[in-house]
Amino acid sequence: MQTVTVLGATGSIGCNTLDVINRHPEKYRTFAITGNGQLELLMQQAQKCSPRFVVVADEARYKEACTLATEYNITAEILCGAKALEDVSCAAEIDTVMAAIVGAAGLLPTLAAVKAGKKVLLANKEALVMSGALFIDAATQSGAEILPIDSEHNAIFQCLPQGYEYGELEKAGISKILLTGSGGPFRERELSSFNAITIDEASSHPNWSMGRKITIDSATMMNKGLEFIEACWLFGASPDDIQVVVHPQSFIHSMVQYVDGSVIAQLGNPDMRTPIAYGLAYPSRIDAGVKPLDFSDMANFSFETPCFTRYPNLKLAIDACREGQAATTRLNAANEIAVASFLEGKIGFTDIAVVNEETLNKMEPVTVSSIQQILEQDTAARAAADQVIRGKFTC
Repeated sequence: MQTVTVLGATGSIGCNTLDVINRHPEKYRTFAITGNGQLELLMQQAQKCSPRFVVVADEARYKEACTLATEYNITAEILCGAKALEDVSCAAEIDTVMAAIVGAAGLLPTLAAVKAGKKVLLANKEALVMSGALFIDAATQSGAEILPIDSEHNAIFQCLPQGYEYGELEKAGISKILLTGSGGPFRERELSSFNAITIDEASSHPNWSMGRKITIDSATMMNKGLEFIEACWLFGASPDDIQVVVHPQSFIHSMVQYVDGSVIAQLGNPDMRTPIAYGLAYPSRIDAGVKPLDFSDMANFSFETPCFTRYPNLKLAIDACREGQAATTRLNAANEIAVASFLEGKIGFTDIAVVNEETLNKMEPVTVSSIQQILEQDTAARAAADQVIRGKFTC
């Protein structure tokens, strides 16, 4: 039986993880669940999975959480704050950590799990975007097992040859990693109307059910850009080894192309329980509760090359990947500020890319080699993005 901590339990990935775990009580036991804003949902989850600890990220909401825990008859110990998140990620009792906290907030607890040598189901792409080399080095030193949960990276992982050695694409006969993306809700929309895109329009994905921030990132294809960066670190690939392909139907989650002309693809319905179940059970497979594909219902598969005029954030991410760690850390930070500002109605949809690009242009190139330096770059980029927004979009 595996003992699991679920970081970000109230988000889309966290909810789906608990759904899979609850389907297999003989295989998995929940040690801790963590959340931030949705405290009632967190307590409802605790009622069902009976964790030993419930962690609230925001220390200011500790009393509220304790009151709710009493109302819901929760027997778990209630903890709060950043240190508690790290503690339940590296505790000796646990085997597996689902790293599903969205954004930079997930970096330190995920890194704590890696340093402790845990099996880490990585759904927090920002951890690698922000600290790729440090993250991979820590996993190598501790012996942590990193299993990708993003549907695209999980698909690539499944399509790699057994025994694939990190960074050895040529040795494995791989010519290209093909990273697919749906193109979001505005793939066919007139570019001239992008300035009029509303928050509600951008918050509706045609295929996937995700949190608001990730859904906006999908609409701008920044999500694919972050996944591009993450794929380089996960598989030891260079930017030239990866090609982004727009696949609107979202049935093919990604592919690996080999030198003999073969292409191996992983297919499935757009349901995150499939990669979650694969990560939890690897190298075995378990029922995820996902409806199997019915090929008779699938009209066609289509593929396109992404247009950088339509998706400038994708190009920014690929360029930042080529530039190095500081650039990807800054881009992630700027994007979090820009997306939050868009959702607050402070800037328009197309302004997200403007803020990201101007933030990168404002900052001098640097080399980072420690977690402290990475966090400093993250803080500086957030301040720079705020400055761009105040100076350019605030009357």
